[in-house]
Amino acid sequence: MFDHCLYFNSSALARLVEREWAAVYAPFGLTPAQGFVLRVVLATPGCLSSQVADTLGIARPTATRLLDSLSEKQLVERRQAESDGREWGVYPTRSGKALDRPIKEASAEIAKSLRTKVGPALFESAVSSMHGVRKALS
Repeated sequence: MFDHCLYFNSSALARLVEREWAAVYAPFGLTPAQGFVLRVVLATPGCLSSQVADTLGIARPTATRLLDSLSEKQLVERRQAESDGREWGVYPTRSGKALDRPIKEASAEIAKSLRTKVGPALFESAVSSMHGVRKALS
C-alpha cells in the first residue's frame, strides 16, 4: 500500500535501525543520539553546540538537550570559549575520552553487521541515496 511513500518507508527503516543502534549503545548507558553526539565531541573537542547540531542535522535545542544529558553523565563539559566569552565550547571529560575507542569499535561492528544483512551494494546505495534526499530537502 505504501511501497512508494518516502515518509512511511523512511520512518519504518528508522525504527528498525534505531533498535539495532540502541542495543549497541545500551552497554555504555547511552541512547544512539547521545552516542553520536559524544562521537562528535570526541572528534572535535571545543566544538559549539551549534556545530554539533549542524554536524548531525538536528535542531539546536535538541543538541543542547543531548549535551546536557551527557554533561549529567559526566562525559562532556562546557568551557567558556577563549575567543568569545559568550560562547561555550564542549569538551569530553576523562570518562568521555575513555569511551572513544569502545564506542568506535561498537559502531564499526554494528555497521559491519548491517552491511552484511543488507548486502554491501544495497547498503552503500541506500546510505548515499538517503544522504542525497536529506541534502535536497534541507
